[in-house]
Amino acid sequence: MYSIKFSGFMVLRQPIVTILGHVDHGKTTILDSIRSTTIAAREAGAITQHIGASEVPLSVIQERCKPLSKIMNVKLTIPGLLFIDTPGHAAFTNLRKRGGNIADIAILVVDITQGFQPQTIEALEILKEYKTPFVVAANKIDLITGWKTRSSCFLESAKFQMNNVMDDLDSKIYTLVGELSKYGFQADRFDRITDFTKTIAIIPISAKTQEGLPELLMVISGLAQKFLESQLKLSEGPGKCNIMEVKFEKGLGVTADIILYDGVIRKGDTIIFATKSGIKTTKIRGLLKPKPLVEMRDTKGATDRFIYVDEVHAASGVKIFAPELEDALPGSSLYVVWNDNDIDKIKAELENELKEILIKTENIGIIIKADTLGSLEAIIKMLEIEKVKIRKADVGPVSKTDILEADSIRKQDRYSGIILAFNVAVDPALEEEAKQKGFPIIKSNIIYSLLDQLKEWREQEKIKEQQEAMQEYVFPAKVKFLPGYSFRSNKPAIFGIEVLIGRIKQGDTLMKEDGTEIGTIKSIQVEKQSRTELKAGEQAAISMDEPTIGRHIFEGEVYYTKVPLKDALTLQNKYKQFLTGQELDLLDHIMRLVRK
Repeated sequence: MYSIKFSGFMVLRQPIVTILGHVDHGKTTILDSIRSTTIAAREAGAITQHIGASEVPLSVIQERCKPLSKIMNVKLTIPGLLFIDTPGHAAFTNLRKRGGNIADIAILVVDITQGFQPQTIEALEILKEYKTPFVVAANKIDLITGWKTRSSCFLESAKFQMNNVMDDLDSKIYTLVGELSKYGFQADRFDRITDFTKTIAIIPISAKTQEGLPELLMVISGLAQKFLESQLKLSEGPGKCNIMEVKFEKGLGVTADIILYDGVIRKGDTIIFATKSGIKTTKIRGLLKPKPLVEMRDTKGATDRFIYVDEVHAASGVKIFAPELEDALPGSSLYVVWNDNDIDKIKAELENELKEILIKTENIGIIIKADTLGSLEAIIKMLEIEKVKIRKADVGPVSKTDILEADSIRKQDRYSGIILAFNVAVDPALEEEAKQKGFPIIKSNIIYSLLDQLKEWREQEKIKEQQEAMQEYVFPAKVKFLPGYSFRSNKPAIFGIEVLIGRIKQGDTLMKEDGTEIGTIKSIQVEKQSRTELKAGEQAAISMDEPTIGRHIFEGEVYYTKVPLKDALTLQNKYKQFLTGQELDLLDHIMRLVRK
């Protein structure tokens, strides 16, 4: 018998579980499958769907995991699991608290037929940053060729598979093991692990057929109970919350959807929270929970969808309404205050939290706008890894002020005059205004996509700048008059050349080794096609009005572009990155010739 022995003795709250993974790998389907297992139990009130969260009680987990009773020996004492309903990175980064993340444990979903994808890696980076325990749900095993669904229990279903099918599954699992090892994680299939403190559990599942969901629920519950016992200890102190979303509800006004991750929150409590303009204090007028079987996206008024409650205990999702919530920052902390003497201390904590996120700025850098503080923090951390400077990082939609500020920055540094918009609204008129000013607003709800687009834009800017510099300045070049390629002796002299080093363009002046000017390039032709410039390794026919072949210039000679002193200084100081080491050496040589 495969056995995991978990136990818990103190009274525990339910763990907060969030799901991450690449788009279309099955995050939402897994949540839907977990919730669908409780449909029959809902009539008895066995499941509660809160704002942005779904509570799956212990009784439902035990019922769902019955097929495992003969295989896994697990005694659970947690009251259930609180799944965050908004799957993906946004949900995870929303769930921030000072010093970490309020998610106790995470599920990293990977399509077993596709393996690691960009968002998978992004999710791993976030998990690593927050030091959040996680398991891997290797989803879509039903797509493995030859797989036959025989039981909702993976371990039972596996017994009925052909050897080649199981070999294929193992091969795919060990591909995931290899990928995880690249990021410093040791991993294995969950039933082969002896020490869960050192090894990440990979659980093969199919969200579609619900195979493996009993194992996923059991392993998540058991690991949380066994290894997170101290942080799951039930607290009866003043509530600590995270603001998920702030929105207007008809009949109530502005409300805040929160996750209560510690303590208790009551109607009439004083709460303290952060806004862009500072810390605010107010009193809760009401706490709301959804009515049974209510669809949270229903367009009816809040009073039709919710019931009023007087008290809520962690961990739980709840909607609150109170004065002055409109400026509350999604992703930031909200604290309940039972003792007025604690207000100053809590204010200081919130101010420090804001400083850590909002004031990591420089005079020159990009502008970031994000939907929540948590998202903002995740983006900032990844930009820091890429050594990208930040001028402003803020929560909320892109504004006219952001456009003007980005334009001002661009005049100082073209590579920094840009706005990154993560999961926020962008007015088309502002987008068009930015475009007219010469920079884009890069939009995405995927952090990696933002970074990739930023890198691509900067590369394009580099090419543009190089082209502009080429037109404005004379670059160093060394060319050879090719023997046997004298086409016309004078007025204009037409002859063949090869660029040995650097580049030339129409209008450049050429000189000899002794510094004598021979004339200005009038035209460049390659196979009867006109060109404006020529690079190292290319050959062409050029025309010049000033020299006469056989009197001033001769076949086999080597010439150099005559680089004006101001151009040379600009190239060395501002555009050095556009020159190779060989070209920089040539520029030094040309400057010596000019001075002679």
